[in-house]
Amino acid sequence: MERNSQRIAASGISRRTLLLGGAGALAGAALAEPSLPARAAVRVADLRGTIDAAEFGIRPGAADDQSSLMQQAIDAAAQRGRALFLPGGRYTVANLRLPSGTKLVGLPGQTRFDYQGGGHLIYCEKVKSVGIEGIHFDGGNRFIGEYAPALLHFADAQDVAIEGCTVTGSTKTGLALDRCSGRVTNSTISGARLAGLRSVEASGLAITGNHVHDCANGGILVHRWREGDDGTIVSDNRVERIFAREGGTGQNGNGINIFRAHNVIVRGNRVADCAFSAIRSNGGSGIIIEGNSCLRSGETAIYSEFAFQGAVIADNLVDGGAIGISIANFLDGGRLATCSGNVVRNLVDTGPYPAEVQGFGIGIAVEADTALTGNVVENAARIGLHMGWGPYLRDVAATSNVLRDCPIGVAVTVVEGAGPALIASNMITGARQGAVVGHRWKEATTGDLTRDDAASRFPHLSVSGNVVR
Repeated sequence: MERNSQRIAASGISRRTLLLGGAGALAGAALAEPSLPARAAVRVADLRGTIDAAEFGIRPGAADDQSSLMQQAIDAAAQRGRALFLPGGRYTVANLRLPSGTKLVGLPGQTRFDYQGGGHLIYCEKVKSVGIEGIHFDGGNRFIGEYAPALLHFADAQDVAIEGCTVTGSTKTGLALDRCSGRVTNSTISGARLAGLRSVEASGLAITGNHVHDCANGGILVHRWREGDDGTIVSDNRVERIFAREGGTGQNGNGINIFRAHNVIVRGNRVADCAFSAIRSNGGSGIIIEGNSCLRSGETAIYSEFAFQGAVIADNLVDGGAIGISIANFLDGGRLATCSGNVVRNLVDTGPYPAEVQGFGIGIAVEADTALTGNVVENAARIGLHMGWGPYLRDVAATSNVLRDCPIGVAVTVVEGAGPALIASNMITGARQGAVVGHRWKEATTGDLTRDDAASRFPHLSVSGNVVR
């Protein structure tokens, strides 16, 4: 027996491959040398073996509706505690419900569920331990029932695992998760008429390594009906070409959108070509936005806004947009942040709607209780750093930043009632209209405050040690 085990190990065949080898036509190929899709399927397969969908009369490529047979197979596999293996091919189905313990395993790029319309494709509610791997779900742009928010909808589901799947052609959202925990990994979602992936009221969710692209109104949404702890981790995703077909001034068109969800981590994502923001957090306290690449945003690339308390925005790259980073809305309770180590460049003075408040063409804008340090801003059309708006400024320190080729290096409010601000030890190059300039709302009302003792007129300001050239 030991010699046989050694021979098996030497051949590169795993015990899981042998167990999966009994699944229909895959057997011969698996025993010879498992292909990449086969090995991917094995990862989810239960060690006790899988159930082949063919046992239930399900035939890949059949033109007729196989929903009833598929539901029987799903229920039987879950009851037996086994994974249901679906060989490569097309399965025409609709209105499937997944019970607790469901595990569906397909061959990536080969196994596909084609939605035939009439309600939804996948739905499950109040379940535990549901997994799907390696299946392509095609909505075919067919009607989805009013009751269903997405082509695939999970509600009150614990320990959901969606890995290596593709979701495309949804007339609503691609994948919706309501009050769920678990993970969505290494999957592709595209062509949704609303958002690609939407989570509401999560309780320990990881959204990692996915590709979300070409969706009409949003990429990855992490929302809550009521603000509260969420803890979702959104990491290492690629989000591209997100539009705002339903319009608005920021409700739609965002690559990654956090709303009322606290203690969310957005890390290591590449987000490009979004109609509004690459990353937008509205009312998200305790947010960490770190190490993301944000390219060619239509409005503000990274936004922490409205009633948040506590934001860490660090080590991000922003290239292209109307505003690079905005930490705003002190009037509504938005406060307490660090903004450090970011590279922000190429900001234009036009946006997706007529400019409001401070306008566009700004590198980084902050208002209250914020440390702004070690950032590099280059080629902002109007202003490198924008500090405060009217009286809404309090305890902001801008130190050790490098500002290059911005007409105004730092714009700081000098309106009555504005709170303390420190502007020190910054390198400011090529600020043709002034290195540090006082503003009353949108209007520049002082000369360069780095010259002589010009800043002494404003007791709330401390301006010192800046290098201007």
